[in-house]
Amino acid sequence: MFQGASSISLDAKGRLSVPTRYRDMLSATAAGQLTITKHPHGCLMIFPRPEWEAFRARIAELPMSAQWCKRIFLGNAMDCELDATGRVLVAPALRSAAGITKGAVLLGMGNHFELWDAETHAAQEAEAMKGEMPDAFKDFSF
Repeated sequence: MFQGASSISLDAKGRLSVPTRYRDMLSATAAGQLTITKHPHGCLMIFPRPEWEAFRARIAELPMSAQWCKRIFLGNAMDCELDATGRVLVAPALRSAAGITKGAVLLGMGNHFELWDAETHAAQEAEAMKGEMPDAFKDFSF
């Protein structure tokens, strides 16, 4: 289970150093194999390979009316792996799509991660904090 936010920097080659607290789990559950793809909200999604396989199967079953979602998620997916020092190369096309240059935020989202440009994430989070909670939270007590 991945959770929490980590402020990170990509190096000059576009490599992301995965926080230490996640490396052992990624090695044990996915042999360091990851898949990175675009998300329609402007971030990247990073999946351990077994989780990606399950997500990919669900996306592939969507009806033709969701063809653009299939194109976004499946058509932009790139397989990669952690190197010996716990880094993963984020392809230039994916970095560009999410506007990630150097500063980024890695969010643990349960079974996958989201990778955001730091400024974009801060702005969108601030905007979301101004709004009302979605109906999905009506039964939650805070």
